[in-house]
Amino acid sequence: MKDSVVRFTPIQRIEHSTVMSLFAVLALTGLPQKFYDHGWAQRLMGLLGGVDTARFVHRTAGVLFSLVVVVHISRLVVLVAQGRTSLALVPTRQDFRDAIVTLRYYLGLSDHQARFDKFDYRQKFEYWGLVLGAAIVVGTGFILLYPATLTRFLPGEFVPASQLAHSNEGLMAFLVVIVWHIYNAHLNPDVFPFDTSIFTGRISRHRLRHEHPLEFERLERNERNKSSKIA
Repeated sequence: MKDSVVRFTPIQRIEHSTVMSLFAVLALTGLPQKFYDHGWAQRLMGLLGGVDTARFVHRTAGVLFSLVVVVHISRLVVLVAQGRTSLALVPTRQDFRDAIVTLRYYLGLSDHQARFDKFDYRQKFEYWGLVLGAAIVVGTGFILLYPATLTRFLPGEFVPASQLAHSNEGLMAFLVVIVWHIYNAHLNPDVFPFDTSIFTGRISRHRLRHEHPLEFERLERNERNKSSKIA
């Protein structure tokens, strides 16, 4: 029996690495523009080659990020329509029950920890936060990229509103990644100092049984059924 199992496919790993890289570039070039009147932002802008260069790189990365989002959503729609993937990331009532069970466990009100399937409620929250946040920054980003063209069809107030939404959503996404994602991927005692599964695509059976027992049990059942058929 193998000590590890495949958790992420090559395309999922490529998507993650691409989004991670583009997000870093967008944050590096976008935050100095938001806080342009601060000394650190002006120094960073100088290191980036000036505001024009920063804007060009930011817009280029934004267009590439938009393409990644479109490809990701389109690929999932096709896979679901073909029945080749499950809706494991869609929140259900069980996620709310698991959140309550987890909260009671951490408060010392219960000795029972929630039993998660392929994705727990925290991972679903982070994923859908990324999807909805991406929809906001992509939509407002294109309004800011082509304001003269889009205001032929939209009220002019959409431009300053888009600038505010784009800026604040970008900052919130940056803070969520720093506070929430970095903790779960690096500082969480269960994975410290680094969770490599999204890069290698594999997770140890021990960790899978501990973090996603329902998925682990289903995997074992499938393996037993395959063995019995072969026998």
